Amino acid sequence: QVESLYPRPGWVELDPEVLWSQFVGVIKEAVQAAGLHMRQIAGLGISTQRATFITWHKRTGKPFHNFISWQDLRSVELVNSWNKSLLLKVIHVIFTVLHFLTGNDRYLAPSFLTFSTQQSSMKLSWVFKNIHEVEEAAKKNNCCFGTVDTWLLYRLTKGSVYATDYSNASATGIFEPFTKCWNPTLCNLLSIPVSIYPPVKDTSFNFGSADSEIFGVPIPIMAVVADQQSAMFGECCFCPGDVKLTMGTGCFWNVNTGEHLFASRKDLYPLIGWKIGEEVVYLTEGCMSDIGTAIKWAQDINLFTNVDETEKMSRSIVDSQGVCFVPGFQVSVNDPYLCASFMGLKPSTTRNHLVRAILESVAFRNKLLYDIIVKKVRIPLQTIRADGGVSNNSFVMQMTSDLINKKIEKPANADMSSLGAAFLAGLASGFWTDKEQLKKLRRIETVFEPQKDLEEYRPAMDTWLQATKRSLHW
Repeated sequence: QVESLYPRPGWVELDPEVLWSQFVGVIKEAVQAAGLHMRQIAGLGISTQRATFITWHKRTGKPFHNFISWQDLRSVELVNSWNKSLLLKVIHVIFTVLHFLTGNDRYLAPSFLTFSTQQSSMKLSWVFKNIHEVEEAAKKNNCCFGTVDTWLLYRLTKGSVYATDYSNASATGIFEPFTKCWNPTLCNLLSIPVSIYPPVKDTSFNFGSADSEIFGVPIPIMAVVADQQSAMFGECCFCPGDVKLTMGTGCFWNVNTGEHLFASRKDLYPLIGWKIGEEVVYLTEGCMSDIGTAIKWAQDINLFTNVDETEKMSRSIVDSQGVCFVPGFQVSVNDPYLCASFMGLKPSTTRNHLVRAILESVAFRNKLLYDIIVKKVRIPLQTIRADGGVSNNSFVMQMTSDLINKKIEKPANADMSSLGAAFLAGLASGFWTDKEQLKKLRRIETVFEPQKDLEEYRPAMDTWLQATKRSLHW
């Protein structure tokens, strides 16, 4: 885990050199811990954080700035001005008419296009407006744009491979998942040249080999995939209607929509899950921020010593005594000015009440997002599979199962992003021949089944919703 940098309020960055050295170090440590030698590695699969990006000089390889994180808020003003602009309203009208006349779903997404602080598009526009060297390099065709995967590929191959995959590209907000290419219309709107973007390759694909100086031997790079899509693949959510719930730093609900691209007017957005040869699988995603972030903050201020304690602390009391926690440390999709807060504090409030309120907020937000998915995704939902560090907390898992009234499977290994990358690399290298072999490798540790009726949670959830409304637009 690379430590985030906060050079200004709302700015979130990563040091590219620290990221690179930790990436190489983790691979070496993992191979050594497994009792293997580098020459025994058949292929490398890379799963990375999405929408965090960097730009660098094509000729020298020198970055123009640090990685700008998906959590970064420097583009808030740009996002707000664009979303309120007359031009965007005109675009909505034009594509609404085109969709009505043709019935072609490729016109559906642009008919309600809105910008978000989580996407790379507006932050990249900010870079072009504020970092003169980037604009000058782009004019001379000397500027490279890359998400974390592209940067790592570039460094691993000493600059000989410049590429990304469909899963990472589709998460930038600049790539058109329907036509499967960088969006030239959007680039023109934002005054960003299309020439800065990398070629897009299949997710399970031979990208070339890591330079032998890095690991002592050349290692084939056989898969590149974004973390949430990788977790989806690792969970073996291969069929339309399969649902994956990842609870880590943020919280992500993903639904496999098969070969159909599903777009929603708000809350949910379409992604390419993976492309393997002729197979293209689409996902619909809903996201909540500040899940793991809030829990880590609570630990940092000594509400508890070890994360494992939180479950016991929450179960030691019958309820949170009316205390509500509203997350919002970094970014909210709907309101970037949302204020993180505790409400309902009393003289009798203890650390246990505060911790339980934090965990309850995770389950309540899971319920809200699940209801949106049920309402808007026109596909019968199948198995729900959870992963990520917070999925190890049985209080959150059980409460979520109760609230949505569905079974939730938790795998033996909570780090599905790594497993998904391994699966994709194994398919590309021929280690596995098909996805049926991967399904047989799944190991379920626990199945959480509903134990309480939703109505038992209704008063607490209504109070929490009221607290959330009071924290908006701070």
